[in-house]
Amino acid sequence: MSISPVRRAVLVALLSLALPSTRVVAGEGRAPIPPADVPAALALPPDEAPFLKLQARGTQNYECRPAKDAPQRNEWVLVAPEAALFDEGEKQVGKHYAGPTWESTQDGSKVVGAVKAKADAPDPTAVPWLLLGATSTSGRGALANTRSVQRVDTHGGKPPPGECKPGEVLKVPYTATYYFAGAKR
Repeated sequence: MSISPVRRAVLVALLSLALPSTRVVAGEGRAPIPPADVPAALALPPDEAPFLKLQARGTQNYECRPAKDAPQRNEWVLVAPEAALFDEGEKQVGKHYAGPTWESTQDGSKVVGAVKAKADAPDPTAVPWLLLGATSTSGRGALANTRSVQRVDTHGGKPPPGECKPGEVLKVPYTATYYFAGAKR
């Protein structure tokens, strides 16, 4: 049976309205993600482009320890982040924890990074914006091809200024946007 081009176009349009849209977690089949608006030091390498943007909500966790440069003084030291990662539809799709590590709860893929550059956040109470390079990846899913991660739009997360009591633990609420980047296609 042959369908005319006009009827084919009408059927495609009707099907696109009737079928629920599906969202590919990373890469193929979705609109490109515009790059983050960041200071030059946090720009992605020229051969990389963002493929995934997630929102983080959680805490930056600190412990009071002797200062490295002055052991007689105590200071808050970052132990690890602890956050849930959400897609644009507000669906929880991952978690962020020590390493720093980002892990997809959808497919088990993960990326571990190391800080390459940082810049002060516009909000003085916020943790800095970062550019991180992937030191390892695992799995075959959404995060497996990550080369770089940018942390931007941070709010909160900094410990209070001043001294603390050794051994004290502090969880400071924060939010951030993470851009995951891979090789340009």
